[in-house]
Amino acid sequence: MISRKVLLSTAAGAAIMLQSIVVFADPVQGISLDDSVALALKNNPAIKMAVDDQQKAGWVVDEAKAGRAPTLAIGAGSNRADGPGQAAPGTSYNSSVKMNWTLYSGGRIEGLVDQAELNAIISDLGVDKARQQVKLDVTAAYYGVLQANDMATVNKEAVESLTQHLKTVQAQFDSGVIAKADLLRSEVELANAQQNLTKAQNTFEIAKSNLNNIIGAPLDTQQILNSQLTHTDFNTSLDDCIAYALNNRPEIQQSQNGIAIAEKGVDIAESGNRPTVAFGATDGWSGNEFPGQTNNWSMNVMANWNVFDAGVTNAKVNQNKALAAKAKDQDSQLRGNIELEVRQNYMNMREAEERLQTTQVAANKATEDLKIAKTKYYAGVGTNLDVIDAQLALTQAKTNHAQALYDYNVNMAKLEKSMGVKV
Repeated sequence: MISRKVLLSTAAGAAIMLQSIVVFADPVQGISLDDSVALALKNNPAIKMAVDDQQKAGWVVDEAKAGRAPTLAIGAGSNRADGPGQAAPGTSYNSSVKMNWTLYSGGRIEGLVDQAELNAIISDLGVDKARQQVKLDVTAAYYGVLQANDMATVNKEAVESLTQHLKTVQAQFDSGVIAKADLLRSEVELANAQQNLTKAQNTFEIAKSNLNNIIGAPLDTQQILNSQLTHTDFNTSLDDCIAYALNNRPEIQQSQNGIAIAEKGVDIAESGNRPTVAFGATDGWSGNEFPGQTNNWSMNVMANWNVFDAGVTNAKVNQNKALAAKAKDQDSQLRGNIELEVRQNYMNMREAEERLQTTQVAANKATEDLKIAKTKYYAGVGTNLDVIDAQLALTQAKTNHAQALYDYNVNMAKLEKSMGVKV
């Protein structure tokens, strides 16, 4: 069994050493929540991938628009003829320049361009959506570090308090005033508190690494966070939050564009029932010397109208009408889910706000109760168990308050994200 003197000296040394550990050991740089969000928006892979999709969508628009423009092709070839039956063995050449231009596609090209442009808008909204999600992730991680620091502080205070109490109990035991059971119980509670402090320190280090990972910093970067977990009033009503979300959530705007894309698909399918008109021109040369001595050219306007396709076009039209109806149903479902999400986040935030008040009162009362328990014990009219119970109650009350602060702030961040507040 570890001697009591070793235990006391270890606890005292740990309390001194933890002064620097809990307050962000070896600070290198200071960083605010806004700074963290800005770094993540610059470095986070999710943002970069959304921008890649945005750029791709822009090129798809260019590809669709190219269907409106004429195309030009150059060709050249040669043919060698020699052997029995050939009147004049030798090599012949032919070269050509061909131009094709779709003058009217029945609305197909126009529909494809419209779809591509709508998809580009969806990609733009995807960037907004990714930015909002990254902001929420950073905010939760940032508050996670603050909460972990608060918990390390709470457990550090418990270790210091129990260490001081153990010294008093040791002195009373050495004087023969108390039983050994009181001393053993105090030693056990101090050891448990030290274990909780070790866990809190580990959680704190992991929280810092998680924040660094999200903002794109080296995982072992030591940060000084220039903020604290505090209560900031949120005065917007639930109905206003829901209305704002239904007007601003990127997902809803994407859904509306998805409906428009599906409806454009109907127009594209219906183009199969319309004629198409194309213009073509060819200029060619042929002969036994490259590129050819004989010149031949032609121009044509070609109209095609598929008057009967065995119902293929009609089937495609009905398929796309079904897709459009499905897109509208999905939009309705999405709106319901978003309203539910806003309600949940709003109510969770308010519930945490109510806990803030009760946990603060509990912490204040637990602090006073611990003072009274220690005073009575040192005066010889209280028990060691009263002091230990009071210390445990104070630690729990402070833990509950720190948790309520974290829950309130994170749920507020979740609410803003669910409302579609722009970053």
